[in-house]
Amino acid sequence: MAVDAKLVKELREKTGAGMLDCKKALEEGNNDVNKAIEILREKGLSAAANKAGRAATEGVVQSYIHAGGRIGVLVEVNCETDFVAMTDQFKEFARDIAMQIAASNPRYVSREEVPQDEIEKEKEILKAQALNEGKPEKIVEKMVEGRIGKYYEEFCLLEQSFVKDPDKTIEQLLNEKISTIGENISIRRFTRYELGEGLEKKQDNFVEEVMSQVNK
Repeated sequence: MAVDAKLVKELREKTGAGMLDCKKALEEGNNDVNKAIEILREKGLSAAANKAGRAATEGVVQSYIHAGGRIGVLVEVNCETDFVAMTDQFKEFARDIAMQIAASNPRYVSREEVPQDEIEKEKEILKAQALNEGKPEKIVEKMVEGRIGKYYEEFCLLEQSFVKDPDKTIEQLLNEKISTIGENISIRRFTRYELGEGLEKKQDNFVEEVMSQVNK
């Protein structure tokens, strides 16, 4: 299969891997950049994969307060050195992550944090829904697995689409920053507060308001 040189360049910028490795990964992934990224990571050839095991104990606790103080986020983003933590590029990344959390309201950083009993309960609900839709039992399991994937995409920060660029996930954005900054970076934890959460009151669509701020 012919590989588009533009895709090789894009993949190299995103992963920091060598040109030949990028070309081979794209060939193997049928010119799908996301699949090629996964292939490089599995082979330990991307810069992000090579840095993943290094200790990231510096960083920042970034805040984001939505206009009017109705949504507030605190997120801890780690890197390897205090020098990088003080750079504008790192601080901008941390702020983007805080804004993402405000807008998309994830529950967890990654799918590994989701309690297994929560997943099992969700699978039971999804299975019942599929059966109620009249779907044959032999395909229900596959449908449930597909819908669980959507569940992760909705509630796990790393799997969400980036609000500023929906064509990439937060994990892809993170890997790009690891490659360009040159240090291991991790999103450790976050807390999100929404005014009146849990109280009975008129429901305002704060998420749409945050997104309107992002798109200005």
